Amino acid sequence: MNLEAVGDYFTGLQARIVAALEALDGGSFRSDAWTRPAGGGGVSRVIEEGACFERGGVNYSRVQGASLPASATASRPQLAGRAYDAMGVSLVLHPRNPYCPTVHLNVRCFAVGEQWWFGGGMDLTPYYGFEEDARHFHATCRSAVGNMLHPRFKRWCDEYFYLKHRDEPRGVGGIFFDDLNEPDFDSCFSLVRSVGDHFLTAYGPIIEKRRALAYGEREREFQAYRRGRYVEFNLVYDRGTLFGLQSGGRTEAILLSLPPRVAWRYDWKPAPGSPEAQLYADFLRPRDWV
Repeated sequence: MNLEAVGDYFTGLQARIVAALEALDGGSFRSDAWTRPAGGGGVSRVIEEGACFERGGVNYSRVQGASLPASATASRPQLAGRAYDAMGVSLVLHPRNPYCPTVHLNVRCFAVGEQWWFGGGMDLTPYYGFEEDARHFHATCRSAVGNMLHPRFKRWCDEYFYLKHRDEPRGVGGIFFDDLNEPDFDSCFSLVRSVGDHFLTAYGPIIEKRRALAYGEREREFQAYRRGRYVEFNLVYDRGTLFGLQSGGRTEAILLSLPPRVAWRYDWKPAPGSPEAQLYADFLRPRDWV
């Protein structure tokens, strides 16, 4: 178990992704280093009101604590109360253009004494769906984890990023995995590196293709409405958000995933046959995209 090598990879991944996103947007990410009184710290890289990204955050953190919070011991009750070392990179990008999808990536590692496990994944949340974009994203996810693991991790993603109280998926999914500790540390670390290294290939071409599409206030209003689902998931279900808040993490960094402009409407339904209705009919349901 070489946690320092994991930390070095995560900091390098953050730097590479930010550099690529700055080249896409043309703007600069603000760098905000922080420390945590209970142990550890991190660096938040943030862009707001960019040419492409209305808000984007690429966070690196490594925190230590004397007692694992409840969100991290739900599947490992025997570790409750134990000291831990947790690190990872988490990003969420909210483009301004409603035809560009929101995206999420997370890769992480936990260690408690001699026990360790990895987790991670990436998923896509479009507001107006394009089949070729969904197929490209899922094909890249499959390349990242291989043909054997992809069906399991895709299904896991579909099940995890699901708003039970709405009875609908958050988006078109991708891959998700947690509690990864077999067959050995090096193999698991290699898989996590592959996921991180495939992110720009999965998302960059979609942004390049959609960023110049014309849109109006109708599309922006629908984007804000659907972003409300993103907020609901992150505040009600997301384990990363819960872990950060329960462990006394930096609130500004934890809630950086929330979109800057969002709306809710009472019992709203899209008009039949509209592009907005197509999102629900064709994209917000589990599908085998590749």
